[in-house]
Amino acid sequence: MKNPAFWVPSSYLAEGIPFAMVIWVAGTMFKDLGHSDSEITVYTASIGTMWSLKPFYAGFLDMFRTKKFWVLTMEFLMAAVLMLWGAALALPNYFMVIILLLWLLAFASATQDICIDGVYITSLDDLQQGKYIGLQGAFWNGGRIFGTAVVVGIASSLQHGGMGAKSAWTTAIGASAAVMALIGLYHWKMLPVGSIPERPESASAVFRTFGDQLMDFLKKKQLVGMLLFVFLFRLGEGFLLVEAPLFMQGKTTDGGLGMCATEAVSLACPHMLESKAWIDGVISTVVSIGFGMLGGAFAGKYGLNRKTLVFMALCLNIPHITFMILSQIVSPENPVSLPVIATLVSIEKAGYSFGFVANMLYMMQQISPGKYHMTHYAFCTSIMNLVLIPTQMASGPMADAMGFKAFFIVVIVASIPSVIAAYFAPFPHKHEGGKVAGLAKH
Repeated sequence: MKNPAFWVPSSYLAEGIPFAMVIWVAGTMFKDLGHSDSEITVYTASIGTMWSLKPFYAGFLDMFRTKKFWVLTMEFLMAAVLMLWGAALALPNYFMVIILLLWLLAFASATQDICIDGVYITSLDDLQQGKYIGLQGAFWNGGRIFGTAVVVGIASSLQHGGMGAKSAWTTAIGASAAVMALIGLYHWKMLPVGSIPERPESASAVFRTFGDQLMDFLKKKQLVGMLLFVFLFRLGEGFLLVEAPLFMQGKTTDGGLGMCATEAVSLACPHMLESKAWIDGVISTVVSIGFGMLGGAFAGKYGLNRKTLVFMALCLNIPHITFMILSQIVSPENPVSLPVIATLVSIEKAGYSFGFVANMLYMMQQISPGKYHMTHYAFCTSIMNLVLIPTQMASGPMADAMGFKAFFIVVIVASIPSVIAAYFAPFPHKHEGGKVAGLAKH
């Protein structure tokens, strides 16, 4: 088998790129093209549903062909969809066409996730899995940097050089398509096939197995209390995930930070869009990686219990105040400087990444253990992603209706149930402090 160092980094880079394109790059592009926050969040946030549906069809993929086959098929499909996304900008009804393409891109990305994780698990032994898990997170976040910094930076730079907005975005999205195609070609040669421990005999066998897994999940002790924690832990963060970057890009005349200039700075747009790409793409991602590792080290040393869970919930939620501060101090006459924006945004990202570890570890140690540990962990992550969708969808209309100043105060209030949920979270399984190898994806 080929050295994992030759395919693990590229595999998780390939996972991170499409996720970033759907969740963050699409919103940045639509905002740059003049669409409202309401329109952007309502239509794009629901696309995240596709990553929550993975457990429902994952078993069927093993019925046909290999994991490598599905990875390659999805990567080339995503390259084609990205090319169509760029080309669709020339259409008069481009918005809805691109939304449909984003749904297809998300489905292909979710399917790729299933099979890449399957290749990783079935191709590496336990020791190797622990050895390379750090590369998972680093290169998945590298995909986010590529999308939010490189792709957005290309579009902004081309506009700054005189190219029209739609043409600039067509070129930038085309660059992402080329990268996905190159990764697919590389994986054609380098990616292991991945084994199938037991190939399902029929669709009915898949349904029977899934039924057993679901019933076993529903029989877990204190499940309602544990799921209530999962539902509430990221409530405040859910309002920020999509809307915070749009606030950064919003015009100062609309209460935003004005990181929207593509040709020349103005009173409404005192900062270049490239600056948003740098702060929200590069700096924030690097901070997220660093503090995510610190969160893992903290949980590994002290263990996950009620005290540490509440502490990490506070770390996750208290930094939300940074966006409230930014919304209160910005005005067209007094724009916030880039160093201040970078510092406050980085503080929020640091707190989120540190505290987020507790959520993943709680699901791993308290909800998932049992006969179907891996499958039940997939159930948990799917539920976690699914419950974020309503807050993401509501964030844009709320911000448009009440303004950013009031909106970010609501975010602070919405963060309180997270801490309460952490305090009352059930702990049916006892774990001692120990080494936490790492958490791959956010």
